[in-house]
Amino acid sequence: QVHLVESGGGLVQPGGSLRLSCAVSSSIFKNKVVAWHRQPPGKLREWVATITTSGSPNYSDSVKGRFAISRDNAKNMVFLHMNSLKPEDTAVYYCYAGEEWGQGTQVTVSS
Repeated sequence: QVHLVESGGGLVQPGGSLRLSCAVSSSIFKNKVVAWHRQPPGKLREWVATITTSGSPNYSDSVKGRFAISRDNAKNMVFLHMNSLKPEDTAVYYCYAGEEWGQGTQVTVSS
């Protein structure tokens, strides 16, 4: 059974925006902190942002001020709003909750 499913990735030009979505199974969404991580090509996976059950966000320094994480508790969804995208944001983006990972969604920032 798949518990986390990401969507919304794609190709965008530098300075553009994307919104990633993560659908989370209700069995692990409730009372769970949800995080986004990313893995740039040829590099290790890194933490991007976290949101608590009450909606408090936290961000890595590399995305602070450009990305925003939010959650819709009624729909068991978490979003990552990405603005002012840079080529170095190119990565596979993963949703993480309850010690489980999604399959990832590719984001490519290129002109």
